Amino acid sequence: QGFCIRMAQKFGAQDLEGLKKTLGTSVLLTAIVAVLGTLIAQIGLPIFLQWMQVPDYLTDSAILYSRIIMGGFAAVCFFNLCSATLRAVGDSKTPLVAMVVAAVTNIFLDVVTVFWLDWGIAGAAAATVVAQGLSAIGIFLYTLLRFPQLRPQKEHRHFAPWAIRNIFQYSFLTCLQQSVMNFGILMVQGLVNSFGTNVMAAFAAAVKIDSFAYMPVQDFGNAFSTFVGQNFGAKQPQRIKAGIKSAVSVAALFSIAVSALVFIFARPLLTIFIDPAETEILAIGTGYLRIEGAFYCGIGCLFLLYGLYRAINRPGMSVVLTIISLGTRVLLAYVLSAIPAIGVTGIWWAIPIGWFLADLYGLLYYKKHSNLLDLT
Repeated sequence: QGFCIRMAQKFGAQDLEGLKKTLGTSVLLTAIVAVLGTLIAQIGLPIFLQWMQVPDYLTDSAILYSRIIMGGFAAVCFFNLCSATLRAVGDSKTPLVAMVVAAVTNIFLDVVTVFWLDWGIAGAAAATVVAQGLSAIGIFLYTLLRFPQLRPQKEHRHFAPWAIRNIFQYSFLTCLQQSVMNFGILMVQGLVNSFGTNVMAAFAAAVKIDSFAYMPVQDFGNAFSTFVGQNFGAKQPQRIKAGIKSAVSVAALFSIAVSALVFIFARPLLTIFIDPAETEILAIGTGYLRIEGAFYCGIGCLFLLYGLYRAINRPGMSVVLTIISLGTRVLLAYVLSAIPAIGVTGIWWAIPIGWFLADLYGLLYYKKHSNLLDLT
């Protein structure tokens, strides 16, 4: 996403040469990240799982699944790079189509490897990796054929100092933001695991529904970021302001509608993953969804703020907002859950509180710095 913002700004400014140099450097940096990420994950998995307090009887299966999944990390990296490149130049449909094809392929291969070949956990992981690899190859070939003008030439395929500096301004802080976010989530997961297997099972199922529910607004925030980046590069502040109003309206309406659906149908949704006979697990999961699911407006607004600040050369603000959101979530989760009268419910309430505190700070910052969109 950090690469996408810089490329969108170059595209908006009609700087094709700068766009190619940025893309060439992005490809090289992506390759480095893919190799390092794969190595770190493969070596560190046992340690990471121990930090998360994964029960011993699940550790071997978790390591097997994760090692296979992380074998496809490079495919994920290059799929996302190609998707970011296409979005930066105004093509947001192809990445969506590629993602749908990958998802359908993944489901089909799951059936083949898990049910027909009986490979179990290894089969599920292998299906995901193969689907990711095929989608990465497909979108890469499409990008080369559909946009030949974007192909970096020999003179673009090196580390241009200015490009590295500019990309790091966006990408490093975007990566830091995501890392902080996921580290905080891991800390919460470790706390959840300490409450026993029923809470673990409920949380695992509820988070699947939760992530699916607000994933569209997360991607909407990324698309909004690309839109703002293009117009920031083209020096069109009025279009950015109009886009902000439209984005807030759409995100709010979507979030309210999804919150209502999740609140009402929390229990039936959980039975997709949990046996109806597991009444205690269902009760815990329903409590989670009805607390957190009622406040999707909070995370919808937060995703828009992330996208806005990344696109207008303030990526550090996205990190600050993430720290506020996740820091509050982690701190409150540990404090509230330690109170016997509140228990695990305190973890659930900590999440929306963190969202709204970060939203408040982000909005106050935008109001205070009225010159943020001054592009002269």
